Amino acid sequence: MMSVKDDLLKEYTGKLKNLVLEQEINIMEVCGTHTVQFFHTGVKDIFPAKLNLVDGPGCPVCVTTNDYLDRAIEIARKYPVILCTFGDMMRVPSSYSSLQKEKAEGMAISIVYSPLDAVEIARANPGKEVIFLSVGFETTIPTEAFTVKKAKEENIKNFSLLAGNKLTPPAVAALLESGEANIDGFILPGHVSAITGVKGWRFMTGKYKKPCVIAGFNTRDLVMGVMLLVILVIKGELKILNEYKEVVTEEGNIKAQELMYEIFETVDANWRGIGVIPGSGMKLKDAYADFDAEKKFPVTLPPVVEPKGCRCGEVLRGIITPPGCPLFGNKCTPQTPVGACMVSGEGSCAAYYKYR
Repeated sequence: MMSVKDDLLKEYTGKLKNLVLEQEINIMEVCGTHTVQFFHTGVKDIFPAKLNLVDGPGCPVCVTTNDYLDRAIEIARKYPVILCTFGDMMRVPSSYSSLQKEKAEGMAISIVYSPLDAVEIARANPGKEVIFLSVGFETTIPTEAFTVKKAKEENIKNFSLLAGNKLTPPAVAALLESGEANIDGFILPGHVSAITGVKGWRFMTGKYKKPCVIAGFNTRDLVMGVMLLVILVIKGELKILNEYKEVVTEEGNIKAQELMYEIFETVDANWRGIGVIPGSGMKLKDAYADFDAEKKFPVTLPPVVEPKGCRCGEVLRGIITPPGCPLFGNKCTPQTPVGACMVSGEGSCAAYYKYR
């Protein structure tokens, strides 16, 4: 017997398949996980004519600029440190190298699954400085804040963090301010919204007059989210609908928010393809400067070099889809990535290549 949820999925899938639109509707999914799931679940395949899905800047690896990796590599070349990173950062090209290339040539780099793993490596190697490459959005920042706080409480002095964390709402606001991409409505990220709450996105309907739906990640979540968003666009209703209520509340995760802003403070940050966005980054507060790798290990960076011909920045801004880049599937593949969007498991180019 089908459950109520199954009945709803069947009903809304049928509605989406058979929807006849009189106008082009462009919706943006902000989250990189949503990008992949739209392909993986097949939901994108049932989009009706004139409904277009535009990818957003919701992949933290993709939006990390070359100078961040340049700095990490220069630090490890100059100082006796161990770099700790999540695996999807290894193959991202810097201006002149990558962590994978440097590791192959002998650089001390460890792949970890949590910043707490880096603390354990520091504890086990008291004679070595251990740096965690902290790249992520609101979903992971609280864990990194907790890690720094723990390291300070336990007086682990050979651990530090190279902060490259970013906040999602300012990036979406920057895209809307630029006016480059024509977006009618937004599928907002479920995991990020679990931290920010619905209130973190109220500016979308207020200042920018864009309807939104906060959605989860399974087939039902995506189908329901898209259908409800299309209805809002057609009716001209400026609402934010929370269709991920089992995870997302109006206020969000208050404890996580408090922990983030206890350890970090906002700062202007540079986003790949977008540029500097005011108040979109997070740096360690002065009280935790002893754990700030950028301050502990000063280096001079070489000139930043962007990969020639790569249009990853335009993909992240929603101006083109990955096939619009001349390198896509040709010079740029998952085996030989030119840009970050082809490397990350949440990258738009990687998703298009795998599923298209």
